[in-house]
Amino acid sequence: MTSTARQDLVARIALNDDSVAYKQLFLHYHLKLLSFSFSITHCKESSEEVVSDVFLNIWNTRNRLLRVENFHLYIYVCTKNISLNYLAKQKREQVFSLDNVKTELRSLYFDPEQLMITSEMFQRIQKAVSDLPPKCQLIFKLVKEDNLRYKEVAELLHLSVKTVETQMSIALRKLGTAIPFKVPSII
Repeated sequence: MTSTARQDLVARIALNDDSVAYKQLFLHYHLKLLSFSFSITHCKESSEEVVSDVFLNIWNTRNRLLRVENFHLYIYVCTKNISLNYLAKQKREQVFSLDNVKTELRSLYFDPEQLMITSEMFQRIQKAVSDLPPKCQLIFKLVKEDNLRYKEVAELLHLSVKTVETQMSIALRKLGTAIPFKVPSII
């Protein structure tokens, strides 16, 4: 979804109480936010509750949505905060650490041409991603699968942009060595 399309949906929700736009926004973000919340709570049921709360809060505060400058980042920050609040509420005295996150890679590509990657290659990519350190894995997923910019990931995880760049560099280097690509010579 482009940022213009996202802004249009947010405006329709905020100004017109448009439930169709709200449903479209929900469908776009639901799985991504479930995965992100799961990386914090480590519990599918908790993640589902968190994401429901996020969307309930969005609907209940829809008249203030136009004040949000970057909705894409905003919805991830809301999810992180509600996930952390949920953990505290459940009396789990667990400190949120990027080294303890669990991520699930769904797919790096969604258009038909790119989906032609063989299942063996996809399994190799999944294995290479799962072998990354947890913080590196989460950053890679947020950038490549959830389409957050480096700056947004840095804000979301309270890291410097340079740290995000470094982690992405590590991830791409490790993926490159784990998945060799042979390019045929033209000469």
